[in-house]
Amino acid sequence: MGAKVKVIHYLNQFFSQIGGEEQAFTKPFIREGAIGPGLLLGQLLGEDYEIISTVVCGDNYMADNTEQAVQEVFDLIADLKPDLFIAGPAFNAGRYGPACGVLSKAVGEKFGIPAVSGMYEENPGAEMYRKHAYIIKTNDSARHMRKDVAKMANIARKLVENIEFSDEDMASYFKQGYRKNLFVEKPGAVRAVDMMLQKMEKKPFVTELEMPKFEDVMPSDAIKEMKNAKIALVTEGGVCSLGNPEGLVASRADKYIEFDISEMDRLSNERFQVNHGGYNNTHANNNPNLIVPLDLMRAYEKEGKIGSIHGTLYSTSGNGTSLANSTRFGEEIAQKLLNDGVDGVVLTAT
Repeated sequence: MGAKVKVIHYLNQFFSQIGGEEQAFTKPFIREGAIGPGLLLGQLLGEDYEIISTVVCGDNYMADNTEQAVQEVFDLIADLKPDLFIAGPAFNAGRYGPACGVLSKAVGEKFGIPAVSGMYEENPGAEMYRKHAYIIKTNDSARHMRKDVAKMANIARKLVENIEFSDEDMASYFKQGYRKNLFVEKPGAVRAVDMMLQKMEKKPFVTELEMPKFEDVMPSDAIKEMKNAKIALVTEGGVCSLGNPEGLVASRADKYIEFDISEMDRLSNERFQVNHGGYNNTHANNNPNLIVPLDLMRAYEKEGKIGSIHGTLYSTSGNGTSLANSTRFGEEIAQKLLNDGVDGVVLTAT
């Protein structure tokens, strides 16, 4: 192949072995050569590849200062002129996954090089960044490090060497959602019947259009006495503080935010606004209570129609937010509400 392919590897504080949570706010820095999982990665990539440097950053620093951290990584590696960027694998680590994803996307686009990462299917980073990088499907923990890193190395080599993916290769990473027009021997109707017959005979087949899977969620029992019930307000309508200092994004949310509304009778447009794509925000910005009906709920509380309103408002933006992130938000918020003795929730959308 000639000169060796220059690889940059990204790791968080845990896998770079600089420490645990006490190092989570570490700013990006670079070390020469391979460290931690990079030693295995280098072996599996082969002698034509060299991990010239490893970039390390703490999970919290990347999450709290994403744009700044990405630029700092650019500055660290620009002069190295890498040919390939590999991040992780992150397995099911909830902060590490999005960090690997955002850097894979950013570095790949900035330097025009292949970018590969690896994550468990429930890692929010997989859904957030699968369209922007090759994210290999891994197990949920480092117990299967060798197997998962081998899959990452395989895809990385084929991207660099422009080798066509096999069906097994394509099944090893999360689908990116791109469709290509191809000429095939059998028309769609014949292929569909063939797949149906294989399915009926319990024979293996590969679908051409994989449908999303949604779980069944059983509704809770009805509240028996509303006049004694503690009710919480939760919205995916994009309510945030005026000026959006929380950094709530208008699409593909990666977090939710919370506000103390215990002393408020309504949401004032001098304190709140809406940041949400997909609908005209004008009326909601003039009157945020159109999205979160705190004014109406306070009236019900004063009239004795409900017992009380929970003192915390939870908000996110639902526009294009991944199923994985939505599930995580819901589970975390629900647990907080249960811990606070909430009986019911008014969940408003757009």
